[in-house]
Amino acid sequence: MKYKEASDYINAAGMLGSKPGLDRIKALCSALGDPQEKVKYIHVAGTNGKGSVCAMLSSVLRCAGYKTGLYTSPHLRFFEERTRINGAMIPKNRLAEIIGRIKAVADTMSDKPTEFEIATAAAFLYFYEEKCDIAVLETGLGGRLDATNVIKSPALSVITGIALDHTAILGDTLEKIAYEKGGIIKHGAPLVLANCHPAAFAVLESIAKENSAPVIPVDYSRRENVSAALSGTSFDMRPYGKISLSLKGVYQADNACTAITAAEALGNGALNIPQEAIKKGLKTTRWQARFEILCKDPLVIYDGAHNPQGAEALADTLRTAGIEKAVFLIGVMADKDYTLLIKTVLPFAKRVFTVTPDNPRSLDAKALAEAFTRNGIAAKPFDTVTDGVAAAIKAAKKESLPLISCGTLYMYGEVRSAINEFKKKGELLNGQRQN
Repeated sequence: MKYKEASDYINAAGMLGSKPGLDRIKALCSALGDPQEKVKYIHVAGTNGKGSVCAMLSSVLRCAGYKTGLYTSPHLRFFEERTRINGAMIPKNRLAEIIGRIKAVADTMSDKPTEFEIATAAAFLYFYEEKCDIAVLETGLGGRLDATNVIKSPALSVITGIALDHTAILGDTLEKIAYEKGGIIKHGAPLVLANCHPAAFAVLESIAKENSAPVIPVDYSRRENVSAALSGTSFDMRPYGKISLSLKGVYQADNACTAITAAEALGNGALNIPQEAIKKGLKTTRWQARFEILCKDPLVIYDGAHNPQGAEALADTLRTAGIEKAVFLIGVMADKDYTLLIKTVLPFAKRVFTVTPDNPRSLDAKALAEAFTRNGIAAKPFDTVTDGVAAAIKAAKKESLPLISCGTLYMYGEVRSAINEFKKKGELLNGQRQN
């Protein structure tokens, strides 16, 4: 199979939408020889922060000398971003070859696998055939019925926190959401648990007890002197001394504490993870769309804040970075609680531009603009992300203010491509990028 054929097949599977359940992925993996049972996994779930924690853990494990796989979603620009080994994306020809084998199996199934299930099975095959020592696996949605949960015995489970999100699918209370995400907890596998509401913690603790899984809460009291700036984030943590992150944002200090706790838990088991590997791994972690600077003049920042908890984290980071006012470029998914996002960014908003991301779940830019107007600030809608970026950059230059793009990860690729086009034309100064 050629890459174009593989891409077309994956896109066609995407039209099936999301279908929670493990029957299809179990059947698919079984026919492929159950590759997921032949690699050690760290399984990570949570409402926010799981992508960053996965990236941090992957970097730490590489620095400790392990051949490390990383599986995340969604991709921001290229499908190959989802599956990496030691930081490098799966090659296109390798992906096409694996997808061809998966298609041969899937074609015999009466209940066809979804796009995410195909991607997950491909990652399992790739990590096994490339002889990874260990792989970091991020859930797609929830946990209990997520395709990644076909693995039986992870080396470690990690839950980065619980908040209200995807309530139509996961439940409308913290307890219900915790139950779904707690589905990744397996018998005897230690659970690293980040800070979350007591009600959610109780549910997760109960599930862990039922599975004889030791609970390792993240101890934030070991951390102090958190500093977050546009140059990066740092804090002191016993016994490591100063921890420096290239990732920006106050919330990344919390994610780093979770990653450190997970690395320590792994180091107490069969792996050897020196302190220097932890410090170097965190410092060299790269992760896109998390308070990422896309351009320096004007200052353009992309942050994947897309739910109330993420919006609050963005607001905290803006305050810490000394950004009092900004121009905002926002696009959201219609099934998200965007009203709280609006109220959170309003105190910082001098001008607002809305766009319709290229996704079937997107909220129309005009409807989003009207929601801003109802909350006291006029917003100008644009049919395309490119036109919205052009207008927002012009306003940022005129107002001498930063441009903050947020609301969803699904428009990152379009925003970054538009910014890059402006750079090529010489209309913007090149800023730092995180690849």
